This record gives sequence, structure tokens and C-alpha cells, in this order.
Amino acid sequence: MKARDGMYIDGAWRPAAGQDEIEVVNPADEEIFGRVPAGTAEDVDRAVRAARAAFPAWSATPPAERSARLAALRDVLTARKDEIAETITAELGSPLAFSQAVHMGAPIAVAGSYAELAATYAFEEKVGNSTVYQEPVGVVGAITPWNYPLHQIVAKVAPALAAGCTVVLKPAEDTPLTAQAFAEAVHEAGFPAGVFNLVTGLGPVAGQALAEHRGVDMVSFTGSTAVGRQIAATAGAAVKKVALELGGKSANVILPSADLGRAVNVGVANVMSNSGQTCSAWTRMLVHSSQYTAAVELAVAAAAKYGERIGPLVNARQRDRVRGYIEKGVAEGARLVAGGVEAPRERGYFVSPTVFADVTPEMTIAQEEIFGPVLSILRYEDEDDALRIANGTVYGLAGAVWAGDEAEAVAFARRMETGQVDINGGRFNPLAPFGGYKQSGVGRELGVHGLAEYLQTKSLQF
Repeated sequence: MKARDGMYIDGAWRPAAGQDEIEVVNPADEEIFGRVPAGTAEDVDRAVRAARAAFPAWSATPPAERSARLAALRDVLTARKDEIAETITAELGSPLAFSQAVHMGAPIAVAGSYAELAATYAFEEKVGNSTVYQEPVGVVGAITPWNYPLHQIVAKVAPALAAGCTVVLKPAEDTPLTAQAFAEAVHEAGFPAGVFNLVTGLGPVAGQALAEHRGVDMVSFTGSTAVGRQIAATAGAAVKKVALELGGKSANVILPSADLGRAVNVGVANVMSNSGQTCSAWTRMLVHSSQYTAAVELAVAAAAKYGERIGPLVNARQRDRVRGYIEKGVAEGARLVAGGVEAPRERGYFVSPTVFADVTPEMTIAQEEIFGPVLSILRYEDEDDALRIANGTVYGLAGAVWAGDEAEAVAFARRMETGQVDINGGRFNPLAPFGGYKQSGVGRELGVHGLAEYLQTKSLQF
């Protein structure tokens, strides 16, 4: 799509307050193919004021009508699926088939789920001699990342609108055209002016202004743990509600009774998906010592299939960051068995699918989020050892457990300190709560739990 030269504020595209722009680069060929305004604190203020003005009417809109608008949004996204997928591929570098299936499929499903929840959720209930009401928090500042640019927007904006909140979105600067396409879809779906507003810009400028703004009642952020801490501190000074979906270093635990071949192949696919740029990726594969050699061989063979199938990383900074982690892994004594730092192509921000063996729990590549196509394989001696390793990071976002007996896998998963665990390759569920323990965040997204984040409770006693 062609880049818009303004901000979507109060139901229309309006000129930015400043003249600075953000260049949009195709990570596959390093060519600039668009520019968007770099929003300022003034732009954020205009957007928040519009959201505040729209809040009384939207919060009073019957849930059935809010549901109808969300259903219309789902339908517009569905109709524009191929066009927006091409935009995501151009901005993010994701292979087009993956953009169509995942980058578009997931947000369309999530938008539909909130259309249904808006109509069916119990916003009012009787508790003894009280009536308890669930009411919208107010104006939400949504700050979203680049790795799943549309899904992360919909996962915040759809439940906020379903709850009766109004929204100001500050998307990642690497993928602003996807956010502009979403704003166009909101407009086409017929939402009232000011209910949704978009300000493109840099995190330290527009993002900070949004988090600090006195007119914002809640900040919902997805991104790095370091930035999440800053936003939490900023919001905390004004006692604003926050929802944070942060980093991960998820463990894929393969118990001895599991189908080793399937567990390894699915595990490698999980890490390489979206070029490794997934916060919930199972980047630590834990294998019993008796099966370790076989697992490494299987992982190397599986990784080789992705050499020409995965896209680039989002920008040069991210590519260099991932290469730095690979170099650190080698320096700390891990055994590089696939991939490495050598560029697989002359142009583009590509990193080869990389696998490390002989990784120990204290190594940097086993502790820190790399956000690239890098898998670390660790050995364990018994289940207690596996649990210690699995829980041995500051993160707790996701994970996986494989076992021949489902009950065995569930028993292990219940002891993991993480917000979501897939059992024997369990499929993604857009209605299941997603979010982390420990430094992986605060709050949940998706389904009824995601809707609850944007509500506050009032009780009347009779």
C-alpha cells in the first residue's frame, strides 16, 4: 500500500505537527520503499484529546453495537487480506505465504472472537445484595511491536474497543504501513470518530509521550523487558493501569517417552518460524542425556530445510544483534552445529538457521532472548534437572512438553513457571489467555482474559 502522509486522528487523516519522517525499509533488499511521519508529543496530545472526547459516547454504546462494528472490522480485514499481507511481507520480510496464513489469519480470528465476546460477555452480574458492573478503563495507549505487526495491534485494540474503551495506537517504527492499513480498515468498518487513533513515531518520542500523557488511563505494551520496565515506571508514577507482554526464553522439554523425531522437528520449526522473531519461541530444547546425540542430529537435519525458506530479520540492528549472540555462544564454549554468522545472501538482513549443541544453562544464549533463528540444545539427567533448567531464567512466557503419555506431560507442565505450555504440539488457540510469569510481563491477552484487562469493577449495594 502507499504510505499515508498524516496521522489518523478523530476519524480522518490529518497532517503531522512536525516535518520529520521515518523511512520504511524492505529488509529483504535493504531498499527504502516508503516514508511516514515521525509523530511528536503534539500529535500524541491531539490523538489523546480525540480519544477522550469520544469516550463518553463509545463507552455508553450498547455491547451489541460494539460487536457489530468489530464484526465489520473482521470482514474488512478479511476482504483486504492479500493486500495487507503483501504490506507485511514488504515491511517485515516475512515470506508471503506465512504473512497470508499467520500474520493475517491470527488477527482476523482474534477480531472475530472479540466481536462475539462483546455481544455475550456479562458486563453486569448480581452478587448477593450487590450489582457488580464491568466498566471500560478509559483511554488506552497501545504500543505495539514489529514482529507480528497486525496481530499485536488487533490483540490490544479489539478487546479495548469491545470493552468500551477508546484507543491511541503507537505502532513500531519498522512496520508503520501495516498500522496505517489497520486504521483504514477501522475507518471502513464505521467506528465513530475518535474511538481509534493512530500516531506513527519513534518510541522515545511518541511512545514516551503516550505513556506519560495525563489523558491516558491505561498503557498496553508489547516489546522488550527493558522498555517494559521504563513504561511501567512511567505509568506507575501516575498510578495508571498497565498490561505488559515482554520477553521470553521458552523451554521445549522433550521427556524420554516422547516421539523424539516429531518433538525435535516441531521444535525446530517453532524456532525458525517468523525468522525466530517470536517472543514465545521455544529457543531452549531440553533433551535427556540418553537421547541427546540423536536429538542434535535430528535438529541439524531439520534446520537445514529452512535455509531458503525463512525471511530476513527486520533491520540491520537486529541482524547484528543476533550475530553478536552467535559469536558469544561460540566464545562461551557452545558447539555450533548449524548456521553461524556468515551472511547467507549478499543483500538483505538474513541470518542462517543456527543450532548450538553442548549449551549449558548459565551460558548467555541459554539465558537471554536472542530474537532470531537460533536454537540452543541442552541436556538434562532426570525430570527434576529438566525442571530446574526450564525454570532457570528470568522469563516465563511460554513453553512445550512432549511425552508418550499426555498425563505425564501435563504433570510436568503444571510445575513450569510459565504462562502458556503446549502439550505434544498443541495448536494455537486464539481464545486462550496469553501472557507471562516473572519478567515476561503483567496481564493477559486474547479471549475473555484479554477483555478483562480493559475493564474495571464497580459494585452497587442494595
